[in-house]
Amino acid sequence: MTTSLSPEDTVTATAALGTLIRGHRLRIGLTQQELADLSTISVRAIRDLEKGKAQRPRADTIRLIADGLRLGPRARTALEDAVRRGHGHRGGVGPGGLAAERLAPPVPLHPLIERAAESTVLTEELRSGTERLITVVGLSGVGKTRLALEAAARLHDAGFPVLWHTAPGAVADCLPACDGRLAALTADCAAFLHGDGPTDDLAPELAGALGDRAVLLVLDGVDTALLDFHRLSRLLRELPGLRLLVTADEPWNVPGERLFLLSPLEAPDPSDGIRPDAPAARFFLSRLRHVRPDIVPDERVLADIAWVSHRLDGHPLALAAAASWLTVCDLTTLRGIVESDPASLLDHLADGRSASRLRERVTRALAALPDGHRHLIGALCAASEDAFVLEDVLRLTGMPLPHCGRMVRDLLVSGVIRSDTDGGRSAFRVLSVVRALAADAMATTTASATATTPTTVSASASATMPTTVSASASATASPATTPSATMAASPATTPWTTAAASPTTPRTPVR
Repeated sequence: MTTSLSPEDTVTATAALGTLIRGHRLRIGLTQQELADLSTISVRAIRDLEKGKAQRPRADTIRLIADGLRLGPRARTALEDAVRRGHGHRGGVGPGGLAAERLAPPVPLHPLIERAAESTVLTEELRSGTERLITVVGLSGVGKTRLALEAAARLHDAGFPVLWHTAPGAVADCLPACDGRLAALTADCAAFLHGDGPTDDLAPELAGALGDRAVLLVLDGVDTALLDFHRLSRLLRELPGLRLLVTADEPWNVPGERLFLLSPLEAPDPSDGIRPDAPAARFFLSRLRHVRPDIVPDERVLADIAWVSHRLDGHPLALAAAASWLTVCDLTTLRGIVESDPASLLDHLADGRSASRLRERVTRALAALPDGHRHLIGALCAASEDAFVLEDVLRLTGMPLPHCGRMVRDLLVSGVIRSDTDGGRSAFRVLSVVRALAADAMATTTASATATTPTTVSASASATMPTTVSASASATASPATTPSATMAASPATTPWTTAAASPTTPRTPVR
């Protein structure tokens, strides 16, 4: 069906055509005069086209310009589509037709609990253009996707088109909002940044689709190691309105990246008083109402919720998994399980996919840490106190202060520890999900080591490994074993040998 465009739509379409031509020209480094010489079109005509003044360019003019720009079939088609739209053809919407639309982000399936401060900071930095590349990192299940959805929704309300891409294999708790053609454009952007496809066509196509407008591109759940920074640099250079929001388990570590660390929800120690309004308690209560609406949140219930939330460090996915168990047990029993065997509660009764993802990602996060970091986690898991401070890391590692500071930062970024402000000091705590899975990780490591090294350890090797899990070593171990000796243990026996040691094995307290 062919209909006439309004004057406003015609201006929009011709502006998109001009942006396409200018983008292609700048990409290959031509001036307007040089393009005029190559295409045999006057400089004035090219200038008018790029400024959007020529509202009905002739088909042969566009063909000559395409020849002068040496455009490939895809880019030439995009240029012709922009011309047809300017002539009033609506039967097929080309890329230029997206300029007047506000592409919407996906719709979240769950309400946002707290995160008001994080949402405000993230939205304002992207809206103002203060940051054009933000990577939200944190342990799997901490709420990165939900925060990105909130920021995208706020920016969409402020007039931003939103292109949203969910990486294959990522669990997306949202309803997609894009139709086929918009999803294809978004997929092209994601493929381009992953190094797939030609390098010449996408930037001008996006420029034609979106013009000079600010636009948000979200890459949710991607592996930053697979992204091509040089291609991103080109997009940022040629599309000044582009903002990129990435959610990932690890930072990209490229110039211009703003690292946004997302920690679990606040879950204060109930020993200092029950706080029903604490973010983690509110989140758990919302999930409790889904599975057990008959439970009345009286004083005792709120106390149990506060203890469960604190014991699971306010980690949203762990809390959701624990709440699913209320279909088969009461809250008091659940609290007892959390205290004695929290690892079993990580299996979500209604969604095994989430449980396996959490276990897998925590194990992967630990495996990705350098040896020294894993040794430190092992020593911290073996400590009698949950919280630790920077001085404890200095004492355990014997390393200089800058090195210890970087280690703590790396552990925070990986999500295996979180800040602990209960005592009004700069303290940290290993997440309970990490502690809970330590035994599993140790068992896997031990089985692998046994399968690959069936021979016994020599006497000289035994002399260099003071932390051994054998019965003889436990019987002869000196109570004066130092933290530095624990940290110097062989990678084959740490970090989980300390955590899995028998009750008779001497432990080194942290605080």
